[in-house]
Amino acid sequence: MSKSIVANRYALALFKTAQENGQIDIIQQELLEIKQVFQTNQELEELLQNPRLSIAKKKELLAELFNGANQFVQNLLFILLEKNRMEEILNFVDEFVMIANDAAGVADAKVYSTRALTVKETAAISSTFAAKIGKQSLRIENIIDPSLIGGIRLQIGNRIYDSSLSGKLNRLQRDLIGS
Repeated sequence: MSKSIVANRYALALFKTAQENGQIDIIQQELLEIKQVFQTNQELEELLQNPRLSIAKKKELLAELFNGANQFVQNLLFILLEKNRMEEILNFVDEFVMIANDAAGVADAKVYSTRALTVKETAAISSTFAAKIGKQSLRIENIIDPSLIGGIRLQIGNRIYDSSLSGKLNRLQRDLIGS
């Protein structure tokens, strides 16, 4: 997770605004899309940091790229641009998602399995592990990993729960070798 104080402050301010206007989910979804744009287009960040391009031109570019975005999101992008903080956009989105998840009692989780999980299995994993970490539910991303042989590996933040067959075999091997 991000350790940027600046990103946290901007994220908290936008979260409070979104909360007051009942738009947390909409803004979170738009921010995740913006994050994806910045991750896939490194040239965009370089262009926005180019000193030869005026702030007005950069704002026009952002307004054109994200013209369907929520006004609060657009305003925040303009503020980041004006304050020369566009390099914080990815950290900012991560911070916003973390704040929104905490407020909703939700945690993001990655579940590695040998096959796609059913809706019933996903719900069971969510309810079981959400209680263990003090959350109401988990937002699960299922990742197929045939190297697990069987079982699942669950990652919530920096916690890993490994009940996969390959994990058990590795632990057994370490115990037998004695290291």
